[in-house]
Parts: sequence; C-alpha cells; structure tokens
Amino acid sequence: MFYFRILSFSFFLFLIEGSFAQTTQKPVIHGKHWMAITGKPLAATAGATVFQQGGNAVDAACAMLAATATMWDVLSWGGETQALIYNPHTGKVMGVNALGVAPTGATPTFYKSKGFDIPPAYGPLAAVTPGTPGGLFTMLSEYGTMSLAQVLKPAMQMAEGYPMETSTADMIEKNKARIKNWPYSKKIFLPHLNEPREAPEGGEIFVQKDLFQMLSKLVEAESSALKQGKSRKEAIQAAYDRFYRGDIAVEIVRGVQEQGGLITMEDLAKWKVKLEEPVSVNYRGIDVYKLTTWTQGPVMLQALNILENFDLKSMGYNSSRYIHTICQAMHLAFADRDFYYGDPDFSPSEPINGLLSKAYAKERAKSIQYDRNDTLAGPGDPYPFEQKVNPFKSLLEKYKNSHSSIMSEEHREGFFAGTTSIETADEEGWVVSVTPSGGWIPACVAGNTGIGLSQRMQAFVLDAADNPFNVLEPGKRPRVTLTPTLALRNNIPFVSFAVQGGDSQDQNLLQFFLNMVEFEMNVQEACEAPNVNSFQMKSSFDKHLSEPGRLLVNEQTPDWTRRELKKLGYLLEFDRKTSGPINAIYFDHKHGSFWGGSSHFGEDYGIGW
Repeated sequence: MFYFRILSFSFFLFLIEGSFAQTTQKPVIHGKHWMAITGKPLAATAGATVFQQGGNAVDAACAMLAATATMWDVLSWGGETQALIYNPHTGKVMGVNALGVAPTGATPTFYKSKGFDIPPAYGPLAAVTPGTPGGLFTMLSEYGTMSLAQVLKPAMQMAEGYPMETSTADMIEKNKARIKNWPYSKKIFLPHLNEPREAPEGGEIFVQKDLFQMLSKLVEAESSALKQGKSRKEAIQAAYDRFYRGDIAVEIVRGVQEQGGLITMEDLAKWKVKLEEPVSVNYRGIDVYKLTTWTQGPVMLQALNILENFDLKSMGYNSSRYIHTICQAMHLAFADRDFYYGDPDFSPSEPINGLLSKAYAKERAKSIQYDRNDTLAGPGDPYPFEQKVNPFKSLLEKYKNSHSSIMSEEHREGFFAGTTSIETADEEGWVVSVTPSGGWIPACVAGNTGIGLSQRMQAFVLDAADNPFNVLEPGKRPRVTLTPTLALRNNIPFVSFAVQGGDSQDQNLLQFFLNMVEFEMNVQEACEAPNVNSFQMKSSFDKHLSEPGRLLVNEQTPDWTRRELKKLGYLLEFDRKTSGPINAIYFDHKHGSFWGGSSHFGEDYGIGW
C-alpha cells in the first residue's frame, strides 16, 4: 500500500511537471509589435534592428534578405527572390517575381552542342540574370518606408567582416575543388590556400571587400539622387539603375563572360521585377495564396483541392491511411507540375484555371488507389475544365517517368537543400513571406563584384517532351521550387509560412498547413511535427531524377504503420527530423498578438517584440 502511494505521488508530480514542460524543442515566439524569423540568427537580428528603428515588415524583410545574401545562407546577391506581401491598406496579397531569366544565347541547341542533356548545375553557364537586388529594391520602394542605406547597413557591416557559421565554412571546404575553377570565387572563399584547410573556420571573421564596395556603390547612387532633390522612390531607382545598367552591370558582364558565361548588358538592362497577382484556393474556409506557375507553388493548392474530398482528421495524424492519402494527392499534383508548369509570360499559356479547378481536383481524387502506391501516377488533362482542348495530348500520352533512377547522395542533397526563408509581420498589419535562393555555395562569383551567380538554369528542360511549358528560351524564367505562402481567414492574415529546400518545399508546407488546420497544432508544434517526404516527383535539380515509391518517414514511426506502408508498396527510409526547416507566423486576432514558429532543424531563428 505504501509502495502504491509513493508511485501515485510520483505520478502526480510527473503530471504537474509535465503540465509546465515545454512540449516542443523550441518555444513559440510571442510578439505584439513585430516578428522577424529567418534561417540565421544574425539575419533575424538585422530584421530586429530595422524594426527597432521604426521600419515596417517590408523594411525588415529587405534588411534580412540583404543579410542572408551576404552570409551565403544558401543564396547570394546574384540569386533570385520570390515574395508574397499582404498590404493592410488594400487587404490584398501581392506577389513579387524577382526571378532572373535565361541570357542571350541560352538555347537548347547551344547546351546540347556542349554535351548537356540539362543545363549544368554549377558555374557560369548555370546562371540566370541576378534577381535578388531588383527584388529588394522594388519591395522597399513600393511597400517599405526606409532608405536603401538604412536597410543595407547590417549587410554592409557584415561584408566588412562577420563570424562565419561552422555549417557554411564546412560547406566551402567540402566544395573547394569546384570553387578553385573560378578565380573570383577562389579569392573570396579560400583565404587559406595551400593549407590543410583552405576554407574559413567556424567563427572566423569572413571579410568580403568586393561585396562591400558593390553595396557602397548602391548607397552612393541613392545618396546622390537624394541630394539632387529626387524622391525616396526615385533614389532607390537610381541604385536599381546602377546595378542593372551602370558600372556594376559592366563588371558583372565582364566577369561572367571572362569565365565562359552568356549574360550580356542587354540582358541585365531589359530584365524587370514583376509585381503580380498570386493564385489561390479556398480550403475549408481558408484562402491559401501562392505565386503562379513560374514556381512550384500551385502544386500545394492542387493537393489541397484533392485532399478536400477526404476526411483527413478522422484518419488520424500520420496514420498509414493519412500518409498514403496525402502522398497520392502530392504525386498527382507534382505530376501536373512536372508537365504543365513554366513561365506564364511565354507561349504556350499554362492551363492554371483548369489545374486549380475544384472539379478537376475531384476527378483526380477519384484516381487514388487505396490498396497501393501508384508509382505510375502521371499528369492529368486540365484543359476540359477550361473548356479547351489540350494542345499537347500526343505528348501527354507518351509522357513517361523516363528519368527514374536511384539518386546519388549529391542528387539527394539537391532535393532537400537550398535557399532560406524570411517571415516578417508588424502591428500595422503588413505581412511578408519570402523564399529567396540562388548563388549558393559553390557559387561562381561575377568578377570583382562579390556577387555569386545563380545556378537556376538547371531547372529548365531542353526538350518539349519533358515539359512543353518549361523549355529553355532566352529571356524566359525557369520553373523554380521556391514557394512562399500566405493564408487568410475571413480576409485577414491567418498564417504566413515558408521553408527551405528543393522539391521537398511544398510537401512540407502542405503538411505544416494540415497540422494546424486539421489537427489544431500551434505554430511551433506544426513546424516540428514529423512529416513524410516522397521522392516520386522529378527533381528540379541536376539530372531531374526521381525514385517512385521511395518515402522518407520519421524514425519514430510505429512498426505497425511501417508494415502497412510497406504493404502499400512504399520503400521506406528513416531520419530523426523530417519536418523540413519551416518558419511561420500565426496571427492571433483574438489577443492581438503574433505566434512565431521557428524550425528546430538547423540555425533558423526568430525574434519578436
């Protein structure tokens, strides 16, 4: 009896302690005035600094974008920027398209003559035109309140020297053989040439003199315009012009062409940022916004439309039936992505209305087989749902997953790795979700600018049979994986979220959203909760390979769930963390506060006030 009382008392203490214990590895970030979350602590601090100086969420996002690009957080200044911005004064979500384009001379014939089946993954011939500077200038000019000098100040201080993270330093060391192929990259990244370790060490002060000079020129252009009586917007435009048409552009082109690249002065001068309407669907009363088919963003919207036909909550979180259902929906949506998505500014026009039709989704849902994984799940035909005839019916009938293969470790890294995410919000109501990328290590640097070039050309295909909407053409944007997200409930922000990665992005974002909506997790729980990742869709990187049926699940998945998934035909592999590095902000309108979720995957970090 005494023993039982001790056990009972111990259990009571356990319940008390458990009730006060943190249930997630990282706490929810609470804020009343603003929130800044991104992939690196120093970059979050840059956003916090701008907020403390009176900037709005757009100003802070621009400062964080500049900082992450300077820190080489799997992107650089020569990469691309994709953003969604909620404007509280109009109540609308606007898309920012700052993706570079294929340069002059970049044709399928050119790359095939060089022996490529797909444009290369690295080097000057992998580069589209730089987009991140233009995206930053445009966001700041149109929606921000501060000067370019103010938002670039943290990045400029970092360019003068900042302590490099061990993860970035080790990535440089790992890729130093490739970096040595490009003289301007070697000069920046390998300060200890001919020593056993040629890259910086973790914590070493990393100095980028060329980048600092480039950023200084942008601030000088703005300052000069202001002294001439120009407006704030006109002064930021002067910096834009200096980058894309002035002496910075001249050095970019010289450095690119010296190393064998194709970018011309005309390419830079003609390129423009696009402010555009995003696409959206309504899922159980919540409007979910994505950028359109120049990204993979609509794939999540398609999957939500399909899944709306099922009672997911009754299946149970991460049960075998739930996992199978969301995987089948994703496979169908990604198959459409692989065939129908591309730059909507180029002919042929993507059938986006059909792809996002609820009726089309219902038809696709009917094809899901409950007794097995369909490894041959292919694209459907959305054209009848637009009252049109598919102009590529013959290609569609012949379309096969001809690139199916076992991925190498390098291909696997591309499937998951890459980019960062930036989430900001303020008490005025501005909300920003950004997924910038491009120019990651190992990056080919453009002359004496300190600017790492994008590697996004590899997302194109060279043959219409592989995707008639994404065939390489000069001036065209490749279809990218980058996919910020905003969700509104009752026409006001509900949650803003994004994730780093490649083809895993919308897989993880879909499950994060369902975690909150179907299973009522808070934002941090939803960030950390175990997800599954399929390799059945074609990779958007390197050789565009896929592994039908292969599925990554969390190592805590119960034995009975594993057995049932194997019976359905899945080839399972396991990892300790499978949620993806998701960052998010939930809007608590009842209490007038923000709830921030910051991934427990790596170095993601958030600050709120």
